Amino acid sequence: MSKKQTNRKTQHQVEQELGEEGDDEAVKRAVGVSLVVLLSLIILAGGAYGVYSFLNRNEVAVTNVKKTGKAKVREEDVSIPTVRFVDITSSCGVDFQHVNGFVDEKLLPQTMGGGVAFIDYDNDGDQDLFFVNANYWDRERPAGEAVPTMQMYCNDGTGNFSNTTAEVGLAASFYGMGVAVGDYDNDGWRDLYVTAVGENRLFRNEKGQFKDVTETAGVAGMGKDWGSSCGFFDYNNDGRLDLFVCNYLDWSAKDELSLEITLTGQIPGYAKPQIMPGTFPYLFRNEGDGTFTDVSEESGIQIVDPQNKRPLNKSLGLSFVDVNGDGWQDVFVANDTVRNLLLVNQKDGTFLEDGERSNIAYDDKGNARGAMGIDAARFRSDDSLGFIIGNFALEPASLYVKQGNNPIFTDESIGTGLGPETRIELTFGMFFFDYDLDGRLDILTANGHLEEEIQMKFKRQTYLQAPHLFWNAGEEQRSEFVTVDHRKCGKDLCKPIAGRGLAYADIDSDGDLDVVITAVGSHPRILRNDLAGDHHWLEVSLDAGKLNRDGYGSTIAVFCGDKKMERFVSPTRSYLSQTQIPAHFGLGENASIDRIVVTWPDGQQQELVDVKADQRLTVAKQSSDPN
Repeated sequence: MSKKQTNRKTQHQVEQELGEEGDDEAVKRAVGVSLVVLLSLIILAGGAYGVYSFLNRNEVAVTNVKKTGKAKVREEDVSIPTVRFVDITSSCGVDFQHVNGFVDEKLLPQTMGGGVAFIDYDNDGDQDLFFVNANYWDRERPAGEAVPTMQMYCNDGTGNFSNTTAEVGLAASFYGMGVAVGDYDNDGWRDLYVTAVGENRLFRNEKGQFKDVTETAGVAGMGKDWGSSCGFFDYNNDGRLDLFVCNYLDWSAKDELSLEITLTGQIPGYAKPQIMPGTFPYLFRNEGDGTFTDVSEESGIQIVDPQNKRPLNKSLGLSFVDVNGDGWQDVFVANDTVRNLLLVNQKDGTFLEDGERSNIAYDDKGNARGAMGIDAARFRSDDSLGFIIGNFALEPASLYVKQGNNPIFTDESIGTGLGPETRIELTFGMFFFDYDLDGRLDILTANGHLEEEIQMKFKRQTYLQAPHLFWNAGEEQRSEFVTVDHRKCGKDLCKPIAGRGLAYADIDSDGDLDVVITAVGSHPRILRNDLAGDHHWLEVSLDAGKLNRDGYGSTIAVFCGDKKMERFVSPTRSYLSQTQIPAHFGLGENASIDRIVVTWPDGQQQELVDVKADQRLTVAKQSSDPN
């Protein structure tokens, strides 16, 4: 037997070494057990319902009471609205083609896709589009193929775009991954940071023209890095945007190819992250003079795996939110196949990792999942804080929820209806948004597998997978999040895609949120929201003046009668991507707002009263100086 044959491992062998079942039989057994349990529950429920009906013949039937004490209404009592999402990619001027570099050999970065960002780069009030592109590996680029570059598309305000990449200075070519948007130098023009397999790039926006200032800023990282999600935030509350950069794996093409992984024994496959080392993220502190200082080690964000004494992180998702309400931004990092991290800001330049104690590190069985995209929101009418995480195939999406000052999260994905509907697909991008403007935050996911030939191994899996739209029916319903099919959202949204990055913005200035989904090695999908009806809306931008101009880390609360809606100001959401910065609110039938309360990062509160709906509002920070 040759050395090559001796070293070759099938994906199944790798899974066996990791103590996993890697075939459809495992799924069938699990489904069989689930059906037995379900049948038993149905029989028990039927008996209980018969007794209940006999004793309560004259009362309206409701389901069990939730932890909040509110009775849940039957699902048949709710009606999913019809809101069409229309694919306008071919007609709106976006002709971007993602290149993942695959020609002959399978390398894991080829599967991970590229991010997308909505950014008003020219300050005209419209949301422009920036796509992160990858590249061919040098030895594999086909003869005659143009060198792939990043792509910028300028919005004319109606949702039509023109390619301005070359004229704005962004025709850069490298193996890009994620993107962050933020005005790091507080000059009034939003800048771009792009992670990569290799050194990252910082592009400074000079009045609509971008200049690569990576070297002088000191934020390239190392050439061996594999950057993923990234974001600007102000971790030390000094008014300057700092930069958090996730890294995925300690990876090299040579190392992966040496494993000689196959999918079925004959077809090459991609290596699993479990058999590769993790790597630390970066925290770059903004010094205010155009440069950054790497404070990763001293800040406490470098978490070591206690078992192997190596870097723990295999990071893909990133979210900034003040978890404990102390006025300082905390960091939630979603990790692939290792525990998630909640980095709690200690207000002295350091962070304390609290994921395990807070109960967001693992699933309800104590296992780490293949976590990808992430978002955070107050999605209920109370003070609940929720984190959603997209996970690997056969792992349901996570919905970690905590109430008020309670530091402990509970995974409510199953009870809310989100978990069962997300178990089969592999979910990358994921976010909260109010697509029907009814005042409740809904959820959208971007799905797609890694292996094009996955059906040869798992009959239930496909490479291209349909996105999932979940309508928020309200916390009082039996299923809080209800799956929306093509009859209610249109066939264009439900077409299968190798989905990766996912972002939202109002691209055509009509008040509802439109969507872009990126596809690995293919064209993105631009989906226009064609909402019809009389629901009202509000969009709020912040102007903090010379420091942290867009007010990252602020919260905006809108009050209509007894209803409160709150948004966190940060575009860092989903997977490798950035949403629009302005906060968006659906108002339902409310044509006016009683009051708006803005809480700025320094704790100062500002209130506006009797605000009209259906407008774009900019709130300028008032001076706290009485003189």
